[in-house]
Amino acid sequence: MTYVIIHALAPIFVIMFLGFWAGKAKMVDNQNVSLLNIFVMDFALPAALFSATVQTPWAGIVAQSPLVIVLTLTMWIVWAAIYFLAVKVFHKSPQDAAVLTLTVALPNYAALGLPILGAVLGEGPSTSLSVAVSIACGSVLMTPVCLLVLEREKARAAGGQTGSSLAMLPVLMWRSIKKPIVLGPLLGVILSALGVKMPDLVLSAIKPLGLAATAAALFLTGVILSARRLKINTVVILSSITTMLIQPFIAWGIVLALGLHGQVAITAVLMVALSAGFFGVVFGNRFGVQSPDAEAVLLISSVLCILTLPLFISLTAGM
Repeated sequence: MTYVIIHALAPIFVIMFLGFWAGKAKMVDNQNVSLLNIFVMDFALPAALFSATVQTPWAGIVAQSPLVIVLTLTMWIVWAAIYFLAVKVFHKSPQDAAVLTLTVALPNYAALGLPILGAVLGEGPSTSLSVAVSIACGSVLMTPVCLLVLEREKARAAGGQTGSSLAMLPVLMWRSIKKPIVLGPLLGVILSALGVKMPDLVLSAIKPLGLAATAAALFLTGVILSARRLKINTVVILSSITTMLIQPFIAWGIVLALGLHGQVAITAVLMVALSAGFFGVVFGNRFGVQSPDAEAVLLISSVLCILTLPLFISLTAGM
């Protein structure tokens, strides 16, 4: 199993290292990655998320509702807790806190979901469906929350909006929904619910973009990290422990409370036990927000999940 985990993590480290090396060697300007960021956030990732959600049968999504409930509750609980601590206890800016909490709360479903779940439960349509539903859950129900905070602070900094967060909510929600990274998966879910089958020609046309999404995002993350210095502090340690241990145990507790068992229970815990995702770091860069804490958590959790994943694979063996 350790080999399977290392095998799944290898592409992440290799591609991130290539991006890191390209930035350090000045092959890529690591101080100005806006062009690459636009490609990742406005084209590649939206295409990948749209393809994953629009091809997921609505009946399959409904059947996976227990998984959606566990993932959503777990991610929101962790997001709220880390955001509160970051802002109120550690006095981080709302933008920095939003990027950090998205990094902590949203696991790396896209890169690690299928390899890990396939190794434990076996590869098949049900496994692929679970991963697709997890990706849709994170992209539709989690990323807009981070976007709302970033858009709110951007509007306040520009002096365009000075009212309360509640008064700004409709405008901020509209701005967030218009973002391709949210609109792509949301449109996919809506079309799936309506029973609309996308023509194969359309799916084939955007498939190359989708295939490039994860690699481009990881490469971009490496380039971004090449311009930073890894700093370990209390926030980083707490956040890393949360994403690697506390969050999966929260999911495990919710699974037990709901009386779930079998494949859906195993899937829920293992998907949450994956390392931190790259969405937060990439989102922050898109808004000009640098979060060294989020970057450190991303690196640490990606390395140490080699140790924590076997723990939760063992804990879920009897479910």
